[in-house]
Amino acid sequence: MKKIAIIGAGISGLSMAHFLKEKCDVTVFEKENTPGGLIRCRRVNGNLFHTCGGHVFNSKRQDVLDWFWSKFMKEVEFTKTDRNSCVFMDKHYTSLEYDSIPYPIENHVYFFDKDIQKSFYDDLKEIDRVKGINAKIADYDSFGNFLRWRFGKTLYDLYFQPYNEKVWRRDLTTVPMSWMDGKLPMPTTQEMRENNENKVEEKSFVHSSFWYEKKDGSQYIADKLAEELNIKYNVIIDRIVYEKGMWIVCGEKYDRVVFCGNIKEMIKMIDGVDVDPYKASVEALAYHGTTAVFCEIDKNPYSWIYQPSRRHESHRIICTGNFSQTNNDDSVPEGRITATIEFTDEICKTDILDNLKRIPLNPTYIDHVYNKYTYPIQDTNTRRMIKTLKTLLESYGFFFTGRFADWEYYNMDVAIGSAMDLVNRMDV
Repeated sequence: MKKIAIIGAGISGLSMAHFLKEKCDVTVFEKENTPGGLIRCRRVNGNLFHTCGGHVFNSKRQDVLDWFWSKFMKEVEFTKTDRNSCVFMDKHYTSLEYDSIPYPIENHVYFFDKDIQKSFYDDLKEIDRVKGINAKIADYDSFGNFLRWRFGKTLYDLYFQPYNEKVWRRDLTTVPMSWMDGKLPMPTTQEMRENNENKVEEKSFVHSSFWYEKKDGSQYIADKLAEELNIKYNVIIDRIVYEKGMWIVCGEKYDRVVFCGNIKEMIKMIDGVDVDPYKASVEALAYHGTTAVFCEIDKNPYSWIYQPSRRHESHRIICTGNFSQTNNDDSVPEGRITATIEFTDEICKTDILDNLKRIPLNPTYIDHVYNKYTYPIQDTNTRRMIKTLKTLLESYGFFFTGRFADWEYYNMDVAIGSAMDLVNRMDV
């Protein structure tokens, strides 16, 4: 059996270990004392805090679904629910009063006043005239151009621009479309007309319904997957050395290495293979972190709430207290639930408390965590550079996958699928 070292016990590393463990002698190295990575959760005063986002499960890939449900008891451990998301639009020139517009906003323009509706339909005529009715993703030269000319100027000004500028904190016309390929909705103007006229609910995107573990959320997923694996926790790795056809990790020799951490750290660890030509490009990779603020908020029917308001800095509220009742401790008052309010990049507690005064649903601060790496940002060269680096390293038996290894915005199911695809390429 080949010896495999897997670096990182997030969902990518845990999945890789399961896919390989029947054929190989697998050891997982994790720098923290618990598994989970980005899907990690912890209890605060009995309430479950998703410390980086709010992770749920579904997939369009049948092989991912089949594997996942071979590890868990769907009907016993999980609950399935429809995603009930909305956009809070400021009302009366304040963010504390709002109109709740169902998500996705382009299907629910009929909730707006008549003037906005008229502008929207005029925009659709303009889009047909300028872009044509069969525009493809290649017909847009930037993310900003896509949003403006796919959904129209009215929705761009009201929602798409302010919301996405809060998330990405950059001029949207500088974000390349290559990064967004496969991640964006592509409704035609005719579909938007019909969806609004017929009041059609959008159920085609992957998490329009989702499963959520009833007891401890995504931390339960990580913990259960970790049970069957050989994981060495609290291990800080600064060098991975290639020598005489083997990889040396923490003094042990391995036939293969699968790296599931951050490519910025990976490129500094590798010794014995010339990766110097890639170091400057990897160092230059852009990203955003998030500050996840754990709060009590007023009870509501939503799962995700998107906030384009320019009157505060938060871009979304993840109502994790609605995902499972066990996420809320008995001490949470009636009429209240727990939630995570998300800010892009680091924000201090003083500024958090100031922002909470202008955020709807009367949020009360409980805790917060700053995650340095949450959203990878690509430029036009990123995928090409990473592909050539993979080709080089795979010839030496070194592989990598995961959100910040591949520098791709993977959800949990996509991370599992990417790991599954990598195993199929490996000679083990």
